[in-house]
Amino acid sequence: MPHRPWNEAYAAGQLPWDTGQPEPVLVELVTSGLVAPCPALEIGAGTGTNAIWMAEHGFDVLAVDISPLAVERAHAKMEGRALRCRFVAWDILAAPAPDGPFQFVFDRGCFHVFDEPDERRRFAAQVAATLAAGGLWLSLIGSTEGPPREFGPPRRSACEVTLAIEPALEIVELRSAEFPGHKAKAWYCLSRQRTAPAQPSTQHD
Repeated sequence: MPHRPWNEAYAAGQLPWDTGQPEPVLVELVTSGLVAPCPALEIGAGTGTNAIWMAEHGFDVLAVDISPLAVERAHAKMEGRALRCRFVAWDILAAPAPDGPFQFVFDRGCFHVFDEPDERRRFAAQVAATLAAGGLWLSLIGSTEGPPREFGPPRRSACEVTLAIEPALEIVELRSAEFPGHKAKAWYCLSRQRTAPAQPSTQHD
């Protein structure tokens, strides 16, 4: 199905996902030391809050977004700042991001916008193509857990997440989390570059 006109949302100021604060699960991962400063990619970077935070903490960041208007606003935030952080308008489904490989990839609510299973598989495959050996991908994904709601992030089941990601990457951790602000339930999904293909399911002997 056609993708949402993201530029229109930015032009209208309809940005419920843009909290203006770095994502807490990203901050937690970096401050824990599990991910050290390195070449990093943010997909769906919006106006650049998380990318700039990573650059402030020593990462060399390429931040991509499908919306040129979002990229313009991110550039405005960077004006006059000497940080290793670049913003580029880029469609991640069209091709892997330029200037890779990256040791760390982050997306906050980008993977889950795709309704079709094939698009989610392609997204995961593009991340895998962009990751360096041993590299990690952290994705915050809308969850099917929690009460009914009319608004907020798209919902994806744990099964849908696994079916899309597991063929391309090894899932290290999949746990319950939350999107700050509107308290919507989320999946915290941490994956890494594979050293061996995923093995088929086996039968009990």
